[in-house]
Amino acid sequence: MKNLYTKLIFIFLIPLLTGMLLQSCSRQRIVSIKSLLMEMTDKESITRIPSPWYNLIQYSSYDRETDTVGGKGWFANADYTQFIGIDSSSGRKEYILLDTDGPGAIVRWWMTFSGGGGYDGIIRIYIDNDISPVIEDNVLKVVSGHLLAGDPLSSSVSSESNLFQRGHNLYMPIPFSKHCRITIQSDAIKITANSRKPSIYYNICCRKYEKGTRVVSFSENELKNGLALIKKTNEILISPDNINFKNKKIFNAAGSVPSNDSLSIEINRKNSAIRKITVNLSADNTEFALRSTVLEIRFDGLQTVWVPVGDFFGTGYKKTKSSTWNSKVDDQMNMETYWLMPFQNNCFLSIINYGKQTVKAKINVETSKYNWEKNNMYFGSSWHEYNKILAEGAESTGGTGHHRDINFIEITGMGIYAGDAVTVFNTVDAWWGEGDEKIFVDGEAFPSSIGTGTEDYFGYAWCRPELFTHPFIAQPSGSGNFNPGLTINMRYRSLDAIPFKSSISSNIELWHWVRSFINYGLTTYWYILPPYEINIKPDPEAVKLALPAEQDIHHQ
Repeated sequence: MKNLYTKLIFIFLIPLLTGMLLQSCSRQRIVSIKSLLMEMTDKESITRIPSPWYNLIQYSSYDRETDTVGGKGWFANADYTQFIGIDSSSGRKEYILLDTDGPGAIVRWWMTFSGGGGYDGIIRIYIDNDISPVIEDNVLKVVSGHLLAGDPLSSSVSSESNLFQRGHNLYMPIPFSKHCRITIQSDAIKITANSRKPSIYYNICCRKYEKGTRVVSFSENELKNGLALIKKTNEILISPDNINFKNKKIFNAAGSVPSNDSLSIEINRKNSAIRKITVNLSADNTEFALRSTVLEIRFDGLQTVWVPVGDFFGTGYKKTKSSTWNSKVDDQMNMETYWLMPFQNNCFLSIINYGKQTVKAKINVETSKYNWEKNNMYFGSSWHEYNKILAEGAESTGGTGHHRDINFIEITGMGIYAGDAVTVFNTVDAWWGEGDEKIFVDGEAFPSSIGTGTEDYFGYAWCRPELFTHPFIAQPSGSGNFNPGLTINMRYRSLDAIPFKSSISSNIELWHWVRSFINYGLTTYWYILPPYEINIKPDPEAVKLALPAEQDIHHQ
């Protein structure tokens, strides 16, 4: 009877609430370069139902044989030099990466290349059906060469990698009112029935706003007028802990946490939000403590966070360093998070020790007042690990080629998908992350986000193991990319966050080059409006498992 009642809630109540909320959010702001940059650095914006509403669509060079869910080409891997079409109207051959009607905005753009001539391509961006491009220049200048914005809005990673083995990332928003077309021209591009050269990979995330949304389109004038704000945005993004907020109140706790015990903080402060959490753990085996000690948070009695401490803060079960828009880990293993976590009445935060050893823990929580309204959402984060999962491997390297999709999370309800991270222990001398992300929103038959490879999804390229940290992407550990070892990848979504009205299913292919058993841990970050359901549940037994050891490593 309880299950029937829950189903009736989702059938009847959620559509009603969705309509009421979207109607209440009808006081739409005008979308522009300035409004989008301000949204990017406003921690509160992602905690509210988007207004105006948008759908996030990703345009990418994924293999076009991937045309049917579960079909013959579902795991096809020629994810390069695939275009929408060719535009020859200007007397030159321009290959189309994106062609879409407005109102909308480009909000995240990633590219990489291989082969002669790929990096010499000319990018052109046409706005609102103008026959003259508003942007026309070399691809590296446009995406990561600071033509439109400085670092980190426009950057390549890792700086330790060869320039031609990096992922090139652009987070500078490009809004458009009526239409947007992006093309690339290169005399090196040769496409035949059996060959595509050079290798050009791209993922472009585009907001598609609801009809009637007022958008001030990108232009040279708009860019010029926004230069001061662009500079300020870059400064804020690299210093998230310097954001001042009023009515700060601090709560803390410290002590030794025995096995099967916890250290907790209760916050009774109406209409408030957590602005920052700092945790420090130490134990005889600190690395195991990072996995066996869990962060649990309840907002207004609703448990939305249950994640091993190391995974939540982006360090896995290894002592690493990183600094992003939403997290920071320093060389003293002080772990910080800057996710904004609002609540109406109270919050209960616990560090739970599921391991056998005693753990020393310190927790510091900074809060501020928050104006809670009916379109506000709770922060959530979940984790699970595929422990010693079989990766089938590619047929060309002796595997079966029977790849599979593994699931980050499935959520039923209304909310925003805000990011994810993976902690992967590889056991062989081969790349583990050939797999593409596949994200289904609101029951769609084909994923609106489908990519070109795991490292591409996390912003770098060519499986490179070099470390990097950036406001929205990071690789604090890459030792497992080519060899046995641990890899940690994070992606925090900003303007490219994915809103959903009724459901989301986020997945990624388990596509390893070699048949092997690996550990694949997945953490997700999201905001949700009750009622909701998720398929990932707390798993105390999983965090008690031993960390990978030498016997788990098999060199090829």
